[in-house]
Amino acid sequence: MKKNILLTAAALLTTMAGVAQWQPAGDRIKTEWGEKLDPQNVLPEYPRPQMTRGEWQNLNGLWDYAILPMGQTPEKYDGQILVPFAVESSLSGVGKRLNKENELWYNRTFTVPSKWNGKRVLLHIGAADWKTDVWVNGVSVGSHTGGYTPFEIDITAALKKGDNDLKVRVWDPTDAGYQPRGKQVNRPEGIWYTPVSGIWQTVWLEAVPQQYIKYIKTTPDLDRKSFRIESTVCGAQPGDRIDVEIYDGTTLAAKGSALAGAAAELAIAEPKLWSPATPFLYDLKISLVRNGKTVDQVGSYAAMRKFSTGRDADDIVRLELNNEPVFQFGPLDQGWWPDGLYTAPSDEALAFDVIKTKELGYNMIRKHVKVEPARWYYYCDKLGMIVWQDMPSGDQGPQWQMHSYFTGEEKHRSAESEANYRKEWKEIIDYLYSFPSIGVWVPFNECWGQFKTQEIVEWTKAYDPSRLVNPASGGNHYLTGDILDTHHYPHPRLTLLDTNRATVLGEYGGIGFVMKGHLWEPDRNWGYIRLNSPKEVTDEYEKYADMLYKLIGRGFSAGVYTQTTDVEMEVNGLMTYDRKEMKIEPERIRKINERLCNALNK
Repeated sequence: MKKNILLTAAALLTTMAGVAQWQPAGDRIKTEWGEKLDPQNVLPEYPRPQMTRGEWQNLNGLWDYAILPMGQTPEKYDGQILVPFAVESSLSGVGKRLNKENELWYNRTFTVPSKWNGKRVLLHIGAADWKTDVWVNGVSVGSHTGGYTPFEIDITAALKKGDNDLKVRVWDPTDAGYQPRGKQVNRPEGIWYTPVSGIWQTVWLEAVPQQYIKYIKTTPDLDRKSFRIESTVCGAQPGDRIDVEIYDGTTLAAKGSALAGAAAELAIAEPKLWSPATPFLYDLKISLVRNGKTVDQVGSYAAMRKFSTGRDADDIVRLELNNEPVFQFGPLDQGWWPDGLYTAPSDEALAFDVIKTKELGYNMIRKHVKVEPARWYYYCDKLGMIVWQDMPSGDQGPQWQMHSYFTGEEKHRSAESEANYRKEWKEIIDYLYSFPSIGVWVPFNECWGQFKTQEIVEWTKAYDPSRLVNPASGGNHYLTGDILDTHHYPHPRLTLLDTNRATVLGEYGGIGFVMKGHLWEPDRNWGYIRLNSPKEVTDEYEKYADMLYKLIGRGFSAGVYTQTTDVEMEVNGLMTYDRKEMKIEPERIRKINERLCNALNK
């Protein structure tokens, strides 16, 4: 007994010492959430709201780390890193660059609860940029490439009683490689930002039965008033069944069944619709049944909504939600943080930008060349924000012809680069498919790495016909997809009109305002124009909004204002980078935005 007490005390002292050693790296600005961060309680929320189970263990916290030349393995570690913050970030406690010649190693131990005996144990990594390899107790258990999607590894066979050793190795060449990376560059300046390498989303363990539900895919069909629920079952046997129940609060609204591997279709006679004004969500209970016994069960949610296009009385093609025209208007949202880079310092922080966007009267967010953790999309679903989801850009771009249909030569990617793009884009769509808020897929931005546009767009549309496809936001234009998207800074301008697709202004604005004490770099800042007070910014914003409003009648069906927050050297946000100050007059902005969002209301 005394020995156990001593061991427990020693472990506690070791943990306390590690926490005492951790502190944010560097001296740049931080958010209030970053300033209050508890390294013993980092992003503790369940990370997968679209498929919930009760038995899980969060592995976020302090891990050992080492940065070593490629091919070397650590004999000792450089110190501790706070997972899941990228090694370059302040909140990681490290604040170091990786570069393509090095690899980042992580190490920690964990124990599996005894009540998990007889179950499979899955290791989940929410996202790690870019190439990840994993070992448990010295046994290689799996690997993954891709910086933006979650992946899981069944580690059951490598486990032992007591402490288990977990090692993770990540390699990330940033812009020295062809992989999707968004705005990360090795030499940040202007609109290009700090690299994000290694683990940047929650790491967690999950206990599942020997046969379990691995993936669910929910598709609403408003015209048929039904939901289609597809599932993937690991270890399925002939006769296994999937039972689905849909709830409106505590009331059972519909139920249905299908054999494992087949789709269940559930009809609701009078479905409640999801929209920004009424973001109604149904709860789902999905069960794997074998010989009349429930083997596995997960919770989820879904929404009845439809994204489409249609012509108005003036024969202009409009974006429609639930078969009604709606002018979609929202900010360009980069999703960067001064202390966590790609990773919000807390769940409250992750929700904050969505909540503020809603409060400011927008009905849409364009998620710009980044993919967020699942909980961000959950907040968009819950609060009622339509999302345009960009594919993170990568590789190098061809020539750019934004204000005419493309007549040049597209980018010729290597076979390896092209295959990787297709793989990662499919994984992103699979990951985000069942989130109701996502209305538009955007494969390319401003010709950055744009290639085989028509083929990529047609594949995207065929793979997910339930959503609209914006081929290239501000990029090289082809007669494909559902949307023609041009950019014009700083003020709105209609430079190209498509008579067969919806025409949108995918970016404009960029009004800069330097707020001292809230700057990433005090002496190096950038915006399309520079003003000096919230009133001046709001006055200019209103002037641009009036211009955009007049152009709606001439053909614009959506607009995207740049941008939600300042990001590093960009000072054109509605908020400062640290989220501590609004740079506009919020109530005036809300009224301006509501006028635009309601422009097509009957």
